[in-house]
Amino acid sequence: MSVRTYLPTTLDELARFHTEGTVPVGADPITAEDESEEAEYAALMTAADASAALLDGPGRRVVLVAEVPDGALSVPVRLVASVHVDTADDADPDDDLAWYATQEIPDLIAGR
Repeated sequence: MSVRTYLPTTLDELARFHTEGTVPVGADPITAEDESEEAEYAALMTAADASAALLDGPGRRVVLVAEVPDGALSVPVRLVASVHVDTADDADPDDDLAWYATQEIPDLIAGR
């Protein structure tokens, strides 16, 4: 069984994950309390806050959404369902993140 998981990261880390082909899940993965839209949005924004804490100076919050098998410590990049990123550096923390398809990862990395 897999669980939809929200993985906070940065654009630099995303580039590394894309090259390596795997994404670490972390010790305390962020998941929604249930499958409601509100719970999923809350999990996304919790991961966005965690992403902001990963930034060393100006940057963009990045959250990967992946279907993670129970107990997995990392997942293949192919299991990433979507990428959510600020549209500009130092965006307002209350702003929503923009949605990107996984096919757009190379463009996101190139534009960092």
